[in-house]
Amino acid sequence: MIKAVIVMNDQGKPRLVKFYNFQVIEKQQELVRSIYGVLCSRPDNVSNFVKVDSLFGTDVRLVYKTFATLYFVFVFDSLENELAMLDLMQVFVETLDKCFRNVCELDIVFNFNKFCRFIPFWMR
Repeated sequence: MIKAVIVMNDQGKPRLVKFYNFQVIEKQQELVRSIYGVLCSRPDNVSNFVKVDSLFGTDVRLVYKTFATLYFVFVFDSLENELAMLDLMQVFVETLDKCFRNVCELDIVFNFNKFCRFIPFWMR
């Protein structure tokens, strides 16, 4: 099951955050900061899959990909396939690219209404 979908810039500022389990705002902000800390400390030549048991509990994984200045992050449990999540992320980004022609952070910030129309139903 997908636990969270997060889109943040390369400085750690969240641009889209969706948690599927209730979290108070302060906890969400703390989790986003912790995830950014994990991502920015990883070298470029390592896998895009991370176990984040310390943040979300047991058997929780995180997959991320960097596009332009954005980190796209999916947090999910062990019931999901890691490669399927990576593929889902790729489809999401390709859809945004078709809408915005090379999606970037400014598209999300300044065209949020248009952006929201292309968010898949499972993210709402």
